[in-house]
Amino acid sequence: EKFYSFDEIRDEIVRETDRSTGRNKGISNKSINLKIYSPRVLNLTLVDLPGITKVSVGDQPVDIEDQIREMCLHYISNPNAIILAVTAGNTDLANSDALKMARSVDPEGMRTIGVLTKLDLMDPGTDASDMLNNRIIPLRRGYVGVINRGQRDISQRKSITEGLRKEMEFFKSHPAYRSLQHRCGTTNLSKMLNSILMHHIRDCLPEIKNRITGMMADIQQELDALGTPTGDISRATLGGSLLGLLSKFAASFGNAVDGKGSSADGVEMNELYGGARISYIFNEIFGRSLMAIDPFDGLTDEDIRTAICNANGPRPSLFVPEISFDLLVRRQISRLEQPGLQCIDLVYDELQRMSSQCEPTELQRFPDLRDRMCDTVSNLLRRCVSPTQMMISNLIKVELAYINTSHPDFIGGSRAVAQLMERMSREESEGSPTPPPPPNAGKRTGGEADEPSTPLADAVGDYADTHHGDRTDGEKGGLMSFIFGGKKETKRRSSIGGLGSPSNMVKLPQVPDTMRNTEMPTDRERIETEIIKSLIESYFNIVRKNFLDMVPKTIMYFLVNHSKDSIQNELVSELYKENEIADLLRETDDVAQRRKTCAEMRGLLGRALEIVNEVRDFNTYAAK
Repeated sequence: EKFYSFDEIRDEIVRETDRSTGRNKGISNKSINLKIYSPRVLNLTLVDLPGITKVSVGDQPVDIEDQIREMCLHYISNPNAIILAVTAGNTDLANSDALKMARSVDPEGMRTIGVLTKLDLMDPGTDASDMLNNRIIPLRRGYVGVINRGQRDISQRKSITEGLRKEMEFFKSHPAYRSLQHRCGTTNLSKMLNSILMHHIRDCLPEIKNRITGMMADIQQELDALGTPTGDISRATLGGSLLGLLSKFAASFGNAVDGKGSSADGVEMNELYGGARISYIFNEIFGRSLMAIDPFDGLTDEDIRTAICNANGPRPSLFVPEISFDLLVRRQISRLEQPGLQCIDLVYDELQRMSSQCEPTELQRFPDLRDRMCDTVSNLLRRCVSPTQMMISNLIKVELAYINTSHPDFIGGSRAVAQLMERMSREESEGSPTPPPPPNAGKRTGGEADEPSTPLADAVGDYADTHHGDRTDGEKGGLMSFIFGGKKETKRRSSIGGLGSPSNMVKLPQVPDTMRNTEMPTDRERIETEIIKSLIESYFNIVRKNFLDMVPKTIMYFLVNHSKDSIQNELVSELYKENEIADLLRETDDVAQRRKTCAEMRGLLGRALEIVNEVRDFNTYAAK
């Protein structure tokens, strides 16, 4: 609401105060905002705070003094606020509550101005010249004496202009204040406040100007993104604009993948962006996870032992059956397929995220076009995912199709046995001292001294000798002795010999549905298990190395590069249609309002920049 008379303004302030606090002198911390437009006033913002009340009256609360004090401290605590400490000139300055409160937040007096009122009511023969000369309680910004309209003047409807003229006449005619004209009068107080404001703006001028310039650049960029209303553009121009948007998006997407682009919000300065995130998925997520896979995950020694027994068939074999290695290593290789497929999903999600970050700001005007572009890109990426998944699965199928035991990096059977013997010898040398052999254990059949050994090491030696054909069936410790020990043979014969007696008839138990080896593994079985494990680990590492190299290449070729190279053609073929261009480039209802708001904001910022320049010129003139 606009008022053109100070009498009406005063009445409206009274009415607003009564509405907020009641009619019986209540208080409220809610402010009444009043803007005065006049060629005779300066650009200042004043906050009129209530005076300190000692005793509550009417509807005022009991702690009225504390509430007013807290309200005043809330405003004067602002370090950018200038405090006008108003004190009656006909009272002792040392008893001023305003100066005391100002000193509590401004102890050095850097932003406090003392305002002395009622100078025309001082006793005859006294004046405030000492206070105006800053001799009693010094302030950095000094004191200013003013004379306001009295209650009689207000009752008689005396205007503010007439009050200012009367004030000026008083100070010019008073002998004590005649020489202090620069420190007397409301006009001088206004000029002092305006000068303080200008100097403060001058100190903050570089920062303010930079902020205004930055805001204007942002507003201008948004206006450029909003562009001109599409209703004023011809159909041919609309088609060119659509092609430009599609090309800009495709170029931004390709640059982001290749590491040449940048996001609108500058996220690439704080974190990985674009193709670097895909590289992180390949190396840090997929690579580390694949290398962390144990070749024997889900495969126990008992499973290996069972596989060897199944491969042997009805009778034990003389050598480790190769079919057991083939079956077990295929099972472990198959476990690599799932991480490869998961890597495809991660890269697909990253490409989706990248496409949303590469959208031009102009797309905010056209939500239909933006939705269609997102759908087109998503469909393209989904079509690229299927052949990528098929290729990853084929990589595993290729590895399973042929187990290449002739690979130059494969350890082989002979080296596996040699490494096992070397490891056993090393464990024997690093182990505890061998206990003394029993009597008669120091001689072999050939009369040679028997060296200290462990059962597992002896078994490895016997197994190796059996494979090389260095022993005969009659030698002690040979392969036949290893399988059919002497003590077991004796027990078997005694058992067979007792079958002739009916009283000693042995009844066999029922055959279980599921059979597993329940006895402790023999030395031979332990050796065979270790050999199979060495072969599995060696071949699994070869396949994992190949898979770790081929998966990123496959994803880059079938998914990333293909989508990057095809995205522009896909967008043009799906979206550039004559009968749909107008619908795709239709603006939303709030775009016009946003464009109007930005234009107004640009004008206000331009005006603010002019004011800042005026302040700079003012300070330059004042310095002269």
